[in-house]
Amino acid sequence: MPYRAPTSDFRFLMDHIVGFGDVAATDRFAESTPDMVDAILTEAAKMCEEIIAPLNRAGDLHPAKLENGVVRTSPGFAEGYRAITEGGWVGMSASPDVGGMGLPMTLTTAVNDMMSSSCLSLQLNPLMSQGQIEALEHHASDAIKELYIPKMISGEWCGTMNLTEPQAGSDVGALRSKAEPNGDGSFSISGQKIYITWGDNDFTQNVCHLVLARLPDGVPGTKGISLFMVPKFIPDADGNPGKRNSLKVVSLEHKLGLHGSPTAVMEYDGATGWLVGPAHGGMAAMFTMMNNARLGVGVQGIGIAEAAYQAALTYAQDRTQGKAGGSGAIIEHADVRRMLATMRAETYAARAIALMNAVAIDMATATSDAGWQARAAFLTPITKAFGTDIGIETANTGIQVHGGMGFIEETGAAQFARDVRVTAIYEGTNGIQAMDLVARKLMDGGEAAFRLLEEIEQGAEAAKTTQPELAEAVWQSAESLREATEWLVAQTDLNQRFAGAVPYLRAFARVLGGHVHLASAMAGDASRVKLATFYIKRLLPEHIGLLAHVREGGDDLLAITADDLAS
Repeated sequence: MPYRAPTSDFRFLMDHIVGFGDVAATDRFAESTPDMVDAILTEAAKMCEEIIAPLNRAGDLHPAKLENGVVRTSPGFAEGYRAITEGGWVGMSASPDVGGMGLPMTLTTAVNDMMSSSCLSLQLNPLMSQGQIEALEHHASDAIKELYIPKMISGEWCGTMNLTEPQAGSDVGALRSKAEPNGDGSFSISGQKIYITWGDNDFTQNVCHLVLARLPDGVPGTKGISLFMVPKFIPDADGNPGKRNSLKVVSLEHKLGLHGSPTAVMEYDGATGWLVGPAHGGMAAMFTMMNNARLGVGVQGIGIAEAAYQAALTYAQDRTQGKAGGSGAIIEHADVRRMLATMRAETYAARAIALMNAVAIDMATATSDAGWQARAAFLTPITKAFGTDIGIETANTGIQVHGGMGFIEETGAAQFARDVRVTAIYEGTNGIQAMDLVARKLMDGGEAAFRLLEEIEQGAEAAKTTQPELAEAVWQSAESLREATEWLVAQTDLNQRFAGAVPYLRAFARVLGGHVHLASAMAGDASRVKLATFYIKRLLPEHIGLLAHVREGGDDLLAITADDLAS
């Protein structure tokens, strides 16, 4: 089924739900007029539908390969990448001072959503570059910024992040990679990194690796880690790729999905690198890139959810089976209708949350207001975990809608499920996102959470005159979530919070979803009212069980020993 970009949803959410008008009203983003937004969405949609989406199947059937030390990418990927870079889509939100468009992150988020639906394997490449560009903008020296960022924005070069090692996954502080000063301002980087997305390719002139390593005087743990720019080719005096650096792709992983995206084991053998940010300050710099990527990865899940939904809807409209009445198509069956409505409502809610997150980032950028910064930080783990969970669940439901044909590769339904599964793991597992939410993001005493809940309740109060039943359900859910948040904030033992972290994040996303669906019912047509009714009456009640789990704490969970689980 041909992919069709959901531009009407993007426009509706920006115009009525997520507050994009506030972004456009700032001096920083004053050029984000309705006409400009419409042009961006229209052009990106055209590229995704006509150029990128046709590459998705080819990437799955013809994976990237390592041949004689050279990575050979999937058929058509070079042309697809060229279309992305020539359109300026890599540097959408980068500063115009270094060749970027300077556009709001909200628009970048919408475009990344469309590219993820079209071909997630290829979209991963510009996503990594976008994250690296932001990290360099915030932390690199002027010399590194001036040399590397314009090349990545133009697409001549691309970027990666190198954190994980065989013995150091989520525990980044256990890394063993070393950096030795060369005496000329550069460093010799040695060590092995794994799971390096787009660690190499055959269509850019250079690949720029951001590598975490420890200097000789670096203390153990994360506080002793530094960040280095280590290019595949060392730039010459004119800034062009020169001598080959002492690094190589050892192997490419054989994966469940994302076959078109080469995931490399990288070996650094005294490779020349340059410090990014202060010595021993590598984690702060890398977190800038990771937070950018966490929003992007949440959007990857949403993009796959959209693609899986569109495929399932088309199949359900065409496939005839049984005696459901009407056209005889399976969409007439109540349970198929339930699955499709769930896919649609969940994808819409997750997309709205991601755009809310992006708007908060834009407002923080434009105003430097601490409240917006806190809101963006609070929404980031929710966007990442909920967006990817919904991507996985929706892709799985899409297989079910297809029935037996969903288990057959030629329909493409299985590829969505295989491709999206890793999004709940990379850039910090969803469990880690939830732990971050209940620990670090509640260090303010829950202030950021309570501000969001106040907005939800105010929206519900305003909706009671025209949608009293739906509004009351949303208001009550926000109250329940408020009480659970107060309980979490009161827990000084973090294990009491961590035991219910995942259900708490899901419950918060559920209530936010109710909020955006209610707002959509107030601002939209009859179809949006029906979708909101479905979500609020059938999906929102899930928060009750989730919050019951949260408030049980951790005593009974932690009382279960390893022997108990093995018995």
